[in-house]
Amino acid sequence: MKRRRQTVWISIVGVVAVTLYAAFAAVQILVLNPLAAMPGLTLDEIRGRMSGAGEAVGQPMVLGILGAGVVFAIGVAVVAIVRGAHPIVTTMCFLAVLAGGAPAYFVAAFGPGMALADTFMIGGGDASHWSLVLYVISVLSLLVVLIGAVVAARRSDLALARS
Repeated sequence: MKRRRQTVWISIVGVVAVTLYAAFAAVQILVLNPLAAMPGLTLDEIRGRMSGAGEAVGQPMVLGILGAGVVFAIGVAVVAIVRGAHPIVTTMCFLAVLAGGAPAYFVAAFGPGMALADTFMIGGGDASHWSLVLYVISVLSLLVVLIGAVVAARRSDLALARS
């Protein structure tokens, strides 16, 4: 019973963490990056010029891609709770979802970045350094998953050697 309760709490925290990651990624793509790319202009001015140049901000696409990660996290939570997954397995699954946040961020940011680049004749990469927070979270999550896999494999090898 205690283990199931831990899995439920880890699932709740995992879904919240993925949701916060996705929300921050959306703010980075739709607000922080355009403002950093075009200092001195307001967000409305940036979007107005983009619209005038025939470029779209791509808000539905951005929210759709990032929202898919949240839906996936909810699915992980449901499966973990229903199947009674071990808390460590549940934790590793949510860390893997967070690790996948960096590629999802890149895909979600690509269109709006190119729209900014085409409108203002600038580079399409991140102008705001806040994206580094997202990349650091994803890399650290991936490292923990990899370290966990190595530790589990070593424990398994030791258990087999003792048999």
